Amino acid sequence: MVGRSIRAWASMAAASLLLAGCMTGRPEPATRPPPRTVARPAQPKPVTPPPRVGAPPARTDWVARRVMPAAIVSPEGRFHVVKAGETGIAIARAYGLAWRDLIALNKLQEPFVLRVGQRLRLTPVLTPTPRPTPQTLEQRARAFEITIDDVMTGGQPAANGPVPRAAGEPRPAPLPAVTGTAPAFRWPLPGRIISGFGPKPGGRFNDGVNLKASAGEAVRAAGDGVVAYAGDAIPGFGNLLLVKHAGGWVTAYAHNEALLVVRGARVKAGEAIARAGQSGAVAEPQLHFELRRGRTPVDPAKVIGGR
Repeated sequence: MVGRSIRAWASMAAASLLLAGCMTGRPEPATRPPPRTVARPAQPKPVTPPPRVGAPPARTDWVARRVMPAAIVSPEGRFHVVKAGETGIAIARAYGLAWRDLIALNKLQEPFVLRVGQRLRLTPVLTPTPRPTPQTLEQRARAFEITIDDVMTGGQPAANGPVPRAAGEPRPAPLPAVTGTAPAFRWPLPGRIISGFGPKPGGRFNDGVNLKASAGEAVRAAGDGVVAYAGDAIPGFGNLLLVKHAGGWVTAYAHNEALLVVRGARVKAGEAIARAGQSGAVAEPQLHFELRRGRTPVDPAKVIGGR
């Protein structure tokens, strides 16, 4: 019995030593190195060029739009607050005033640049007598007289920013100069004359001619020149273009469906500048075409011929 117990004890001691040896010889787990961080090169920041000092804002896609009357009434009188894109001539027409009267009321100075937010005095009278509304194209044209002075001085869009107070502040660029001799004018479209130049029954007068047209038909420049006005702010004429030519000549194109050029654009004779339509005070597609030398309307048929 004693020998058996000694053998059992020896076996257990041997097993304990073997287990201790196995535990002592087990390698420690390897420690993983931290991941490598690759530094990326710094990206250069975009450089914004400094603004051009004194450069007027570009308005190459601007056309004149109709002004909706929204007068502010105060104890000092009635005023209109200028909104973006509005012109002096359009504001005057919206309230039934002559552009020269609006100039005088507000003591405006050349080049008559308006500013967004500017308050324009309309009249000290709170309830002015409205003008009667003409019923015919010629009556509307005469009641709302279109003069070259009005278009040139009152046709600039209002600029953003405060009303100028200091002399020498940058102004919008004027229209490009038109030099050379007067062009040999051509008809803007081939349609026949449906209303000729001159006096009409009932004391009416047509300062141009009205040509038969198809809706969407191309209206072409009668000669080389610069677009002096593009918009729909003149009552009765719808979408209107005025083109200034050399020698003091101006051509007008009214009742267009769409305008294809903007103010300040140079155009060539025969270039498509609009699409014919029946905008304004007409009942069928047509083109009202005028030819003026300075302020004086001239019969296009006598200058161009061929009709």
